[in-house]
Amino acid sequence: MQQPVVRVGDWLVTPSVNQISRQGRQLTLEPRLIDLLMYFARHPDEVLSRDELIDNIWMRNIVTSHVVTQSISELRKSLKDGNEQSPEYIATVPKRGYKLTATAVWCTEEEPDITPPSLATPPAVLPIRVTETQPQTMTSSALPSPSFRLARDKVDRRKRIATFWTWLLFLSSLGALIALVLMSLVNSHPPVTSTRLLLNPRDIDVRFEPGNSCNSWTSQQSYAIGLGNLITTSLNTFSTFMVHDKTNYNVTEPSSSGKTLTIKFVNQRHYRAQQCFMSVLLVDNADSSIMLDKRYFITDNTLLSVQEDLLHSLSSVLTQPWPPRMQALLEQFRHSKSMPLAQYYQANQLIVEGDVASLNKASEILEMVTKDAPDFTFALSGKILVDVLRHSQQQFDKTQLQGLNNELDKIAQRPGVQDTAPWYQIQTIDALTKGDIDDAYTDINKSIDLEMSWLNYVLLGKVYEMKGENRLAADAYITAFNLRPGDNTLYWIENGVFHTSIKKIVPYLQTFLKNEQ
Repeated sequence: MQQPVVRVGDWLVTPSVNQISRQGRQLTLEPRLIDLLMYFARHPDEVLSRDELIDNIWMRNIVTSHVVTQSISELRKSLKDGNEQSPEYIATVPKRGYKLTATAVWCTEEEPDITPPSLATPPAVLPIRVTETQPQTMTSSALPSPSFRLARDKVDRRKRIATFWTWLLFLSSLGALIALVLMSLVNSHPPVTSTRLLLNPRDIDVRFEPGNSCNSWTSQQSYAIGLGNLITTSLNTFSTFMVHDKTNYNVTEPSSSGKTLTIKFVNQRHYRAQQCFMSVLLVDNADSSIMLDKRYFITDNTLLSVQEDLLHSLSSVLTQPWPPRMQALLEQFRHSKSMPLAQYYQANQLIVEGDVASLNKASEILEMVTKDAPDFTFALSGKILVDVLRHSQQQFDKTQLQGLNNELDKIAQRPGVQDTAPWYQIQTIDALTKGDIDDAYTDINKSIDLEMSWLNYVLLGKVYEMKGENRLAADAYITAFNLRPGDNTLYWIENGVFHTSIKKIVPYLQTFLKNEQ
């Protein structure tokens, strides 16, 4: 029996066991990733759209375009196998789809021909020929003599002994064969180990530790947490790393992430009384080696330079160059002043908290930021996002609603703003409050294509709830909590845009509620 296999570039793809291998290295992939790779191999030099992939791989199950995006990303990571210098196997063709760039060569895999060993043929026993006489009458002289009968008995006894040993050898061989088969089955299923899972070297935890002995850390806390969120979103969107923002999470259990980045305020009494620095430490948990260790003196004039230096340093130590689109987004921060940047991060922390009082305060702060730094597009987008959320919770009067519409018209005229995730987040919330579910679904998927953030997946869960697809809503909420675990994300899931029953929609998250024992 033969199974089709294909060599894609350096990898030999064996779909029968969901494996890819090269140079002695074997990786086992999820079946959907193997199916996706085999479909690309069957269509070399063709640009495959997302709809075509959904039709042929997911068989038109209810999936979103971001599922295809994530699957392509996972397949690319597997084919690179941790080597960033490895060539790109699957290229993105803008506005059309994806294309396999490696050569696909088809061949077959011969299954082992297991033939049971031949059993020895029992030795043939020659029959005794007896000459038949047909006398008319039997006389005593014609009866066999005693010596003849004795010889015949000996032959019969030898025949029985030979038959006995033949069957004994046959049964012994059969028993040995059965024993070998049982031993092979036992060896092919090793005992399941109960030890912890290995570290995932492509995962990073971002943590925040306050400086209890510092005088100034409280005023700079929102800036440090904002940096953590910026690092998380940037790496998740533009790199091959999966980052979990745990700046708002009380971490008590050992992490399975391969690296941990800790932002901490450190008191240096020997340098200056009560003087604090912001320390950034990146540790490789595989061998406890330090990949990055920097300390920054934070003032009103150094906020922007610290942010730029930190992102540049992370790009270097992770060997992860920032693509042009991310550099263009970071360029919008560069035009702002340091003080508006600090206020923007302060407002951003209030948005994360999500309650009515925090949103009202965030709107006031962002109103001041947009006046002081009118070119700060992220601040203007954040202001409109907050106001749309406030309107979803407490309906605006005519004057407030007119002001909100003016803000929407103003930001829509900004060059490039419609290529950012906040723009589609605003459109999603606005569509949800109006009951336009199809528009909300389209907008939030465009936002996810542009940015992989916890807020996008919270809003995706809200859209799925409105569509009546609670299982998919639960998947989206779990993704949001995985990207940014903590009480604030739980509050957003429960209360953002409209109330969600965690017990009904995603009971797994009840484990993390404060009131759970």
